[in-house]
Amino acid sequence: MTKQFATTPLFGISYASVDYTSATDIIIQYAEKRTSFGVSALAVHGLMESKRNETIGGHVSRINMVVPDGKPVQWALNAFNKAALKDRVYGPDLTRHVLKAAGEKQLRVYLYGSTASTLEKLSEYIPRVFPGVTICGIHVDRFRDATPEEKAEDIKKINASGAHIVLVGRGCPRQEIWVSQHLGEVNAVMMAVGAAFDYFVGNIKRPPTWMQQSGLEWLFRLSQEPRRLFKRYAVTNSLYIYYVMRQFIIQRTSPVSAQA
Repeated sequence: MTKQFATTPLFGISYASVDYTSATDIIIQYAEKRTSFGVSALAVHGLMESKRNETIGGHVSRINMVVPDGKPVQWALNAFNKAALKDRVYGPDLTRHVLKAAGEKQLRVYLYGSTASTLEKLSEYIPRVFPGVTICGIHVDRFRDATPEEKAEDIKKINASGAHIVLVGRGCPRQEIWVSQHLGEVNAVMMAVGAAFDYFVGNIKRPPTWMQQSGLEWLFRLSQEPRRLFKRYAVTNSLYIYYVMRQFIIQRTSPVSAQA
């Protein structure tokens, strides 16, 4: 029997009340059965994109299990809705847990997204670091929407590969949209894994542990990619602070505490 999980809402998105162990167990159980199942590790940026854009929010809401990637998300879930989460579930670390378990089960993994160079390195890295995992296919990102014909061909290739897990590294929110659009058609667990591809192969450095635990990972990433990330963080972080402060005021002034 597949494990179930509780969810806690935050600004319109239902987050799974899971930790690394329980999330990994759920993913592996669906993967072994090759059941179409979507997973997203959603941090502040993705949450605010979902809040700002109804279409994106609809796609994220369709994903079966959204985990709280990011300390600010974990803190808000605990503060406003008593989620009692002991830690965040960070996408790259969740991916490591899943790949380790997948190796023990001899599962097959398909890589979708990113560049040819990154996927080539990743195809060598994963079987070496996680013995037992078979990379059964790769697909370089088109960096555009697929045509209906291309989408059908992608689905056919993934299903024919026998993949148990598809790691999707297209950047947020493109990867969440991709997962949502392929639910019920790709017979595998589809994980939107964010920057995991780039972290694994060394394209970008991971922030120090103290910055991760302090909710300052965004600042470290901004220092590495200022041109690409400045606008993103300026908008989404400011918006998140606004919603957090507004919710704090609502809960302080409302006779009956309202969930975020």
